Amino acid sequence: MDVTLYDYWRSSASYRVRIALNLKGVAHAHVPVSLIDGAQTAADYRARNPQGLVPMLEADGHNFTQSLAIIEWLESQVPEPRLFPVDPADRAHVMAMTLAIACDIHPLNNLRVLKKLAQLGIEEEARNDWYRHWVVEGFEALEALAAPRAGRFLFGDSVTVADLFLVPQMYNARRFSVSLEGYPTLVRADEAARALDAFAAADPQRLAPDTASG
Repeated sequence: MDVTLYDYWRSSASYRVRIALNLKGVAHAHVPVSLIDGAQTAADYRARNPQGLVPMLEADGHNFTQSLAIIEWLESQVPEPRLFPVDPADRAHVMAMTLAIACDIHPLNNLRVLKKLAQLGIEEEARNDWYRHWVVEGFEALEALAAPRAGRFLFGDSVTVADLFLVPQMYNARRFSVSLEGYPTLVRADEAARALDAFAAADPQRLAPDTASG
């Protein structure tokens, strides 16, 4: 496959896809898109990705967007290591944990939302409180959901797509000084995942030099 990933170093959604590409062993080119500088709004980029978001994956003549859709496509092309359980009940459980982050935490706290809050005159500390509130609410539910069936990772002892979504969210939680003491299952899974080379290589700090600002 001829694959190019367009991403931003500190984007949670991009971070997820970098991990997936590493786990699947998919060689790819990397094109940084600075959200701080507004590169995602450029006409040529919006022509390929009408939402003007990252990540975007170019592969096989297609432009794939939305991190979960990209990861599902990667799974179809490179089945191993498997990130989605085969058993329907297990898959539904893993997807519920994944979507708890993708739908209930991240959309309320992404850069577009934080910028809009600032435009509305909400001060930085209040915006940070907003961020922490939704992370805490989401993590409380995710901890309870994950704990009964967690092992080394969020679901048993193998990495699933839920771990790909957890690690970037934990990274952001630490950036915004969210206390993680009440989430032992999440902390354990995060630490186990970040110890793997595929996760470590996708860490935002390794890509920070790609952008001069933000």
